[in-house]
Order: sequence, then C-alpha cells, then structure tokens
Amino acid sequence: MTFSKSIFRSGWAVLLLLGFWSCKEDLDVITPVETEPTPTTSTANSRTVNEWILSNMKDYYYWSSKIPANPDMTKAPSDFFKSLLYSYDAAARPDGDRFSWIQEDASELSASLSGQTTTTGMEYALYLRSSGSSGVIAQVLYVLPGSPAARAGMKRGDIITKVNSQSLTTSNYGKLLNGTTFTFGLGTVNGSAIVDTDQTRSVTATVFQENPVFMDSIYTVGGKTVGYLVYNQFIPGANGSNAKEYDAQIDAIFQNFKNKGVNELVLDLRYNPGGYTSSSTNLASLIGRGVNSSKLYFREEWNEVLTPYLKKEYGDSYFEEKFVNKAQNIGGNLQRVYVLTTDWTASASELIINGLRPYMPVITIGTKTYGKNVGSITLDDETGKIKWGMQPIVFKSFNSQGQSDYAAGFAPTIEVEEPLQLLPLGDTREALLSEALHQITGGAVARRGARESNPLNNVGVSLRKKAGNSNMFKADVKLNM
Repeated sequence: MTFSKSIFRSGWAVLLLLGFWSCKEDLDVITPVETEPTPTTSTANSRTVNEWILSNMKDYYYWSSKIPANPDMTKAPSDFFKSLLYSYDAAARPDGDRFSWIQEDASELSASLSGQTTTTGMEYALYLRSSGSSGVIAQVLYVLPGSPAARAGMKRGDIITKVNSQSLTTSNYGKLLNGTTFTFGLGTVNGSAIVDTDQTRSVTATVFQENPVFMDSIYTVGGKTVGYLVYNQFIPGANGSNAKEYDAQIDAIFQNFKNKGVNELVLDLRYNPGGYTSSSTNLASLIGRGVNSSKLYFREEWNEVLTPYLKKEYGDSYFEEKFVNKAQNIGGNLQRVYVLTTDWTASASELIINGLRPYMPVITIGTKTYGKNVGSITLDDETGKIKWGMQPIVFKSFNSQGQSDYAAGFAPTIEVEEPLQLLPLGDTREALLSEALHQITGGAVARRGARESNPLNNVGVSLRKKAGNSNMFKADVKLNM
C-alpha cells in the first residue's frame, strides 16, 4: 500500500456563510429549502473519482473498518462518499460520524480553510419570530471590519426580518440567504415582539479574507488586570501566505498582556467553530501554567490501518502534540482561565478547554459547547486530474490525562445565555463578559449585566457552515508505504 498524500489535520466544514442550520438536537430545527447544484461530473469520470475516494477512505478514515464491502460505484461522487460513512445515529450509532464531507472544488476548499470566501462578512443566528410562527429573523452576531457588511453599516445586534423585500420564513430563508446581492430589511425589539422598520441595508458579497483575531482589550477591575481576547477561528495566516501572520498577531497580543501585567484572562471563543490545531497549540502554549515543549497538549488515535505504519515510520511521538516554548506565555501570572462559550464553540476551541484542564482550572461561561473530539484531514489529488477535495474524520483526540469525553459538548461552569438585544463585544456590560468580570472580582466591583434569556427558538446559525467547524491540521508528512 502507498500513502502519497501529505497528511493534514484540517477538518473544516464547507464554507457557505449564507446557508444555515443547526445540528443541536434540542433545538427546533427547521431545514431550509435550498437549490441543489447541478452535477458536472460525467458518469465515466464519476467512477474514476469514486475509485479515488474509496482508496483514500480505506486508508485514512477513522472508521475504515466500517466501510461497506461492496459500495455502489455508479453513484455520483458526493452520494458515493456519503454511502461510505459510518454515519451518526443517536440510537444505532451514537459513536458515528457527524463531520466528514466532500466538495467538488478542492481549490475552493483550500481557500476556505484559510478564511477566504465569498461573503458579506457577517455571521448571525436564526430564530423563529415568535413561538409557533413560520416567520424567521436573523440576529447579527458580529461583523468583520472592512467587510461589505461593515461598509453598509451592519453591526452586532441588528435584526434582519426581510431580504430583498421578502419576509423571512421557515420555507424561504435558505434560498433568500444563499444569494450574493442583498437588501436587508431591519426590525427592532418592542417588548417581546419583533417589529419591522423602514430601515434597509444593501450588501453585496465579495471574496474576502477574514482576520480571525477580532479584538483584544485590557481591563483593570478590583485590583485585577484582565486580558480579553475575541478569537473567531484558528487560522495561522491568510490564504496563500506562509507567514503565519495571524499566529504572530496573537503572540504580539500576549506579549502586550505580559508587559501590562495581566493576571486574569478571558478568552472569548463563543463564535469560534474550530481551525488548525497548530494555531490551537500556539494559543494554548501562551496560556498554560508550567507548560513547555516537554508537556503533552493532546494525543491522537488513528485507525488500525494507519496506526502501525505511523508508529513504525515516526514513532509514538507522531500521535503526540506537545506545547511549544513561548516567551510571551502569561501562565505564570494566571491561577485560571475563563473561556466564553456558546453552542457554536467547537473543535479546536474545545481542544483548548480539554488540553488546558490538566494544567490549570478552566472556567467556562455561556452555554454548552458543540461537542467535537475528532479531527479530519484535507485530501485532494496531487496529480490534479481529479478536482474534488474531501475532509474525512481520521483521528480522535485525548488530553494528557487521557480524557476525550466531550462528544456531547462541555457544559458551562456558569450558564449565561446571550439575550435577544446584544451589546458590542468588549462592552463590560455585555452578558458573558460581565459575568466573567463579576467572577474575577468576586462580585465586589464588577456588576453583572442584566440576566436576560432569549425568548425566541433558535433554528440555525451561519457558523454551522463556516470553514473551521471541524478542523484539525497536521502538515507536510509524506506517507510512502
């Protein structure tokens, strides 16, 4: 057998920022009506693609032993790929696969993994307009600086009720939000009701590179110096760049935290669906108490086909991700770390929580995380003859204490729900941040923001289709066997 593909721990979900649904089982999920793309692969070429898919899946897939013995090679590639999966089923296969996927254009996949997509530049959650209603509203969670949405005046907390003069409903929101040119009609909160206004914002999606380092601040409260970082995706650098400029930006922030004597840290991962584990390792190495390159951050478990080969070729160290030595580490000044979470905190974000817990108390504030303790790799055809790219799950992760028990998500240490009316990120009155500051000061100085639950039923979120939802990355390892 020959493994000729560079292995990547990359597991990021297909990026289509304006298509929405949630996988949370406890939500009233409404499946949007969306137009399926027209297949462009011929029948003859489909078989070639399927042979490539099957060969790679047998080698790399975490559940390779579960692949059907005689799959139907006549299926279209996307359907064929799905037929190979050990798919999740709450009753029959609770340990099954929720995350593997395939994409027809590998180059688009590669760009999306580095945060470059065609987008308006904003993320938002979807809610039923009222209990039992078929009406839907979109609540803007954040807007990327310099993006089309930002230039149009969109901001966190805005409520979208109409798109191109049509009210959003459970039957049309998928289609309306999957375009590229939008006129958003805005609404406002009046008591417990959403009321339409005459305000509109026109936005056209463009190819845009996201900087995942959204904001950082330092607060002085109750004799404490608190560092605050909002980090929205684990990306080392921009698409096509080898400079790791985003990792370097994180390093610079922590150097400033260290220079300013930060002794409490609030890490805001509420909208971070994952990313490269190299960036997760970098961030964890800046935070952890007493960590260095000899300490284990996490360990990987691969399938029975690859494990003996990898062990023989590279030794046990291949399965171990160690912390790295960072001069900017502030762990010596920290007794604990606070992590802000939501249902949309996933993958490499959860790796931070799980990987740091053996070394220091990790206090989570918000709502339960998504629950992704497995990682995937990017597979494409190095010859260029096959244009498809796929992202199969290939390993499961464990922290230094052998713990990997968060497939159902991390329950928050302190539960705080984001309200319907959102304050800006970084505002000390904002629900999750104000709770963290309250906990840091013991309530002596920082007062909680008003605890307000969101009365509306969530039916989805744009982050569920953002690249990074299931990402683990390991680069430049050639397998020749």
